[in-house]
Amino acid sequence: MTQHKRILFAGDPHGNFRPLVTAVLKYKPEAVVLLGDYDLEFPLESYLKEIENLTEVWWIAGNHDFETPVKYHNLFNSAFSHRDLHLKVTEIAGLKIVGLSGVFLGRVWYPPQQPKWLGKQHYLLNQSANIPHFELSLKYKSAIWHDEFEALKDLKADILVSHEAPGSHRHGFRAIGELAAVMGVKHIFHGHLHENYSCVIKNNIKVCGVADTAVTDLLGNKLS
Repeated sequence: MTQHKRILFAGDPHGNFRPLVTAVLKYKPEAVVLLGDYDLEFPLESYLKEIENLTEVWWIAGNHDFETPVKYHNLFNSAFSHRDLHLKVTEIAGLKIVGLSGVFLGRVWYPPQQPKWLGKQHYLLNQSANIPHFELSLKYKSAIWHDEFEALKDLKADILVSHEAPGSHRHGFRAIGELAAVMGVKHIFHGHLHENYSCVIKNNIKVCGVADTAVTDLLGNKLS
């Protein structure tokens, strides 16, 4: 295993985990990071039995993972539930990786517009008092919330993994690149948009888009 293959990044599987399994069996990385949109009919571990004892499996969630209660449960209550990278910095194979799950929603916050709700509590406190024990719907759970996003700016990391893209992509958001710069991030890996590409944005941050079912290494090289 070469140093730049010690961590692999997997684009949106949408139910097809074979390319990831094949890449792990071939390259034997220390860890893999999944970038969201799993479309799980069964718990996540059922798709990864061949590799669960060969490498560490880490993940963030995409918008598809909140589409139904089954998809949500099969990810967030899976055997890998403790490997969720969302909103925290974790040291993986010697690198500090921070995760940002979900997507920007117009009904919550859609940069560069101002947020409609400052955070989940702000939203919940403004819902009807006639609804007892009001909780976030799955749709709202899939959102990137402004206060949580801003809190990340107090942290430092080497790599940001997100489902949404930064401004390097025509459908991306400059706010993600700005977050990465404040955190001292040198690399961003993202899924969601089903394109493989690499580029450099402001502050010399390298961005790697990972296409659906694709697997890349730390240099952004496509492996499968």
